[in-house]
Amino acid sequence: MSSAPFCYRLRVRYGECDGQKIVFNARYGEYADAAMIEYQRALWGAVDGPGAVDMRLARQATDWFASARFDDVLELAVSTAAVGTTSFTIRCEFRRWPDGLRIATTETVYVATDADHGRKRPITDAEREVLLRGAPGVLIDCAASGLTQA
Repeated sequence: MSSAPFCYRLRVRYGECDGQKIVFNARYGEYADAAMIEYQRALWGAVDGPGAVDMRLARQATDWFASARFDDVLELAVSTAAVGTTSFTIRCEFRRWPDGLRIATTETVYVATDADHGRKRPITDAEREVLLRGAPGVLIDCAASGLTQA
């Protein structure tokens, strides 16, 4: 098993930045959400696939260390930080790729819900095992650049 974390790469687009070409703070939540969707696919094979946890966001906190800018490639290392009785915490560490400059860290708490009624429910032992195992060594690269000609 790889010791490298699950990683999601994205390229910062112009419209995600303010007038100084710095990523607008609210975008980090969107980036963390996109990374979480891919993390779910890596864990369960699909966002709504067998075994996938229906969930709702309960809390999100972000700490910033440096600014991401237009056209930077960000690499988000995603891991399960904790699993409780009915909730779990996903940690995203944002670094600029390829130099590794630490940009931000986001921790998001999700509550497991019943798919039919949307009520909070306990996390099963099987879900706990998958969440704690994570998806080490998986890389989803949405920032790949390279010109090709048809």
